[in-house]
Amino acid sequence: MFFRPIPAAARPLTTLGIFLAIAGRLMAAPTGPTLQFDYGHGQSLENPLGKFMYFVPLISPEQVSIFTNAGNTQCARVVSFHCRTNGPLFHAACEFDFGGDGLQQNIFDHAAVIHRREKELKAGKPLAHQLAAINVQGAGSGSIEVDGALTNGQRIVTEVRLRFNSRGHASPVSISLQDIFLRNGEIQLENETVARVNTLTFRRQAGPPKMEVTLASVKRKDAPNSLWQNFVGGIKGAAANLLLPPLSVTADGHQAMLDFGLALAMQQPTFTFPFATRLKDSSTNAP
Repeated sequence: MFFRPIPAAARPLTTLGIFLAIAGRLMAAPTGPTLQFDYGHGQSLENPLGKFMYFVPLISPEQVSIFTNAGNTQCARVVSFHCRTNGPLFHAACEFDFGGDGLQQNIFDHAAVIHRREKELKAGKPLAHQLAAINVQGAGSGSIEVDGALTNGQRIVTEVRLRFNSRGHASPVSISLQDIFLRNGEIQLENETVARVNTLTFRRQAGPPKMEVTLASVKRKDAPNSLWQNFVGGIKGAAANLLLPPLSVTADGHQAMLDFGLALAMQQPTFTFPFATRLKDSSTNAP
């Protein structure tokens, strides 16, 4: 006599089976936020700015805390898409808008770098130009440009550029740099400067992953917002672009930005960032 096996769907779940099913869900790898795009077709899909800028704690080698002001309404939306090909090469460009009001601050924790370079500090050598924060103030317009090639039937992204100063608008993105000193056994943060960021570039290349930064201006934080100071800041920004080396970023964050570019180049409706393990905490109140 032959017995027909009971289909899996019809088998009663054992206690062990239920436990394993629940454990599998609980053990699923966490992810970051999901962005939504309509590329300027139909209803404009807005993403909270914190979702769009989630790549900051992803690429940071140090821990990052995110702060926004109370009542923040900043958001990001992709408003257009263009793509052209040249043989196996492709170039895609998406325009985006930052809308709403408010301030988002991504504050970097210096504890790890201070510990790693403690000997230098004790020897009286300052840690110059340490990245202290990446801030987004108010609204603006920008673009994401993606270059790549078709290889074995698959699109491979080779470069992603985020431009924050499109359509005649000044970039709302700035970085703060500080010098770290050890004085009388106490850590001191001095000589804070603010640099307005025009572009961030991620390239697929051999060696440690890097991010290239192009600046619009560089000023002391306490410098007045006058026409002359802005002019001088622009000159310093141009000079800094000649000297500023690419910044080290994490391998997983660098890959996430290349994957982000591929999702846009293929006009995918959504993109989910991986989980940022270096995201320390966040708050709706700026520090």
